[in-house]
Amino acid sequence: MPRRFLLPLLALLAAGVPRVAASVTLPVEAFTLPNGLRVLVHEDHSTPVISSYVFFRAGSRNEHCGATGIAHLFEHMMFNGGKKFGPGMFDDLIEGNGGSTNGFTTRDFTAYLNNFPRAALPLVLDIEADRMWHLALTPKNLEQERGIVMEERRLRIDNDVDGTMNEALYLHAYVRSPYRWNTVGFMEDLRNITLEQAKAYFETYYAPDNAVLVLSGDVTSDAAMALVRRLFGPIPRRAPPPPVDAEEPVQDGERIIRVRKQAELPAVLLGYHGVRALDADRPALDVAARVLTGGESSRLTLDLVRTREVATSVGADLQWGIDPDLFLIFAKAKPGKTADDLLHGIDDGVAKLASEPVTPEELARAKRQLRMELVKGLKTDSGTANQLGYFEVVFGDYRKLFDLEAAWDAVSADDVKRVASTYLRPEKRTTVVLVPVAADGAPR
Repeated sequence: MPRRFLLPLLALLAAGVPRVAASVTLPVEAFTLPNGLRVLVHEDHSTPVISSYVFFRAGSRNEHCGATGIAHLFEHMMFNGGKKFGPGMFDDLIEGNGGSTNGFTTRDFTAYLNNFPRAALPLVLDIEADRMWHLALTPKNLEQERGIVMEERRLRIDNDVDGTMNEALYLHAYVRSPYRWNTVGFMEDLRNITLEQAKAYFETYYAPDNAVLVLSGDVTSDAAMALVRRLFGPIPRRAPPPPVDAEEPVQDGERIIRVRKQAELPAVLLGYHGVRALDADRPALDVAARVLTGGESSRLTLDLVRTREVATSVGADLQWGIDPDLFLIFAKAKPGKTADDLLHGIDDGVAKLASEPVTPEELARAKRQLRMELVKGLKTDSGTANQLGYFEVVFGDYRKLFDLEAAWDAVSADDVKRVASTYLRPEKRTTVVLVPVAADGAPR
């Protein structure tokens, strides 16, 4: 379940959605075991199913140059069994009980999720506790998963246009920050990961005091707490992982990269240096992104797709992270149009956003879209568990989820204009231009 580099814009939700006065909130029982495991439980008895997520504060930001890709490798290693449940048993037992399981890695964390009938809760928690404490780390498992991850890199980055552009953007936008490399890692680093490094990584990052367990659905808090204490309580806490140095020098000029890739049409991907998720300017940048590309009547969509007819699609989004991430704009050209046509249109739209205030209608529509995206993410037990854990890890407190709407509502037209003029500046951006070539490498 890799995260795409542009979030869905949910344009269909933009039109005609009534304003709901009450802020989004959820009842959550939270507690922390003596060994440091943080546990969040949300009861929802509307259907007899439960979603569990375990978040480990172990993403690619916890890696360093020369040893990238190990966080994502462990996403795969964690399905190889433990002491009580052997190889292959994890998937077999959960699927045999009518459930499903998966995992995904981001720059900030690695998460493992299960969706299952309520009767399977004791089994699922037993399996999760077993692999948190006694993961099977063997030469055979390492080589098997290394091969799978290397093939994933070939598919997702080396042989994928979007993946290649995204990797090129982050590699050139950052100099020191560990956000620089893709979560898949570099091929040579993947080849060189040793069993000893894998064991040391597990001992450092896969500890209860470095994890958050979230349960959402047809679960009773008291019963769940009793199970968690019994199964996870004996796992010993470990020394905290080393701190992450994410300091990044100020970018003093635009960086332009041209990527030659087999493709039909030109495209551009722009990354402006943004802010961390907890920054006070984040809500205004969220709103700015929706003003630019949130729906058919948004500024860049209307201008580039419908008026100038130079783009088939355009999207903008601020990426949220523990450390400062990028504000992205992506556009794909129509046949007969060039990357320069796209860049001229984007530059005009961004310049107007920085110099001219948005209208009350634009501001209201952007906030309405953000709220509906928030609501959409909480429609299922799995979505709710995912959001609660995400905010606990990235924002430091799951309750920050319930503050989103008020922060967006407080954004003014002047705020949007200010953040656009502050952050969306050419000298603070990196531009990736896709130069399409034919299969033989000849220019299109």
